[in-house]
Amino acid sequence: MSAPRRIVERFAALKAEGRAGLVVFVTAGDPDAATSAAIVAGLPAAGADLIELGMPFSDPMADGPSIQAASQRALKGGQTLARTLAMVRAFRANDAATPLVLMGYYNPIYIYGADRFVADAAAAGVDGVIVVDLPPEEDEELRPAAARAGLALIRVAAPTSDDRRLSILADGASGFIYYASVTGITGTKSAGTDSIGQAVVRIHRASPLPVAVGFGIKTLAQAEQVARVADAVVVGSAVVERIAGLVESGRHGKSNVNDVLAFVRQLAASIRAARRPADRGNKDR
Repeated sequence: MSAPRRIVERFAALKAEGRAGLVVFVTAGDPDAATSAAIVAGLPAAGADLIELGMPFSDPMADGPSIQAASQRALKGGQTLARTLAMVRAFRANDAATPLVLMGYYNPIYIYGADRFVADAAAAGVDGVIVVDLPPEEDEELRPAAARAGLALIRVAAPTSDDRRLSILADGASGFIYYASVTGITGTKSAGTDSIGQAVVRIHRASPLPVAVGFGIKTLAQAEQVARVADAVVVGSAVVERIAGLVESGRHGKSNVNDVLAFVRQLAASIRAARRPADRGNKDR
């Protein structure tokens, strides 16, 4: 099952089930390499349909305090882009089905080398990349290489993206469209379900790709509400905050990840219950 086929097939399966997917974001190497690997390995069984693995960076400008702190913990522990790719290889050794995308900033990719990054990411089993600070006008170094390697280049839309901008974002995008439902940084505020629903409709007019909604989704109730209007729900800061709790309690060993995975199971249950049986399979795409 080659990338990005895993993404395509997972969203097709979700559509057939008549429900939204759960996308879980965690930062690679947070709070330490062993605990991080254990969390990532446990996410599919806990109910994550797709995984976003954050590439730690010293200046994560779009991220709020929780994910900023996660990056700092990971970097302090020695996490590098090479080690993140090694994490993906280890994950793929036991899971050939769950889509996994890398999310982060272009600086680490640039330093690593764009062509080398794409080749190594594809070989490791990465399905796609989200580079939040690389707009379509500036992605020529990455987009052609990603296309040749079969990596999805996932574009980010925002509440400020008008129809013209959505058309530009859709051109050359693959995998899915990531809708950042609030302006500003992650994990600090939330958008209303009505405005999210309207945005998803507009994005679907511009692109046939599924729409995953993130930024500001922190509670089970919010996840359930967004699951009624989106193709997938992305939860990051709320999960990362539970990982931080492991550090604060001194329980961040490899075997002490049950609290984090229990929260993911709760999120998955809420999302799976979001649509009434009569609604299943009736989404018009």
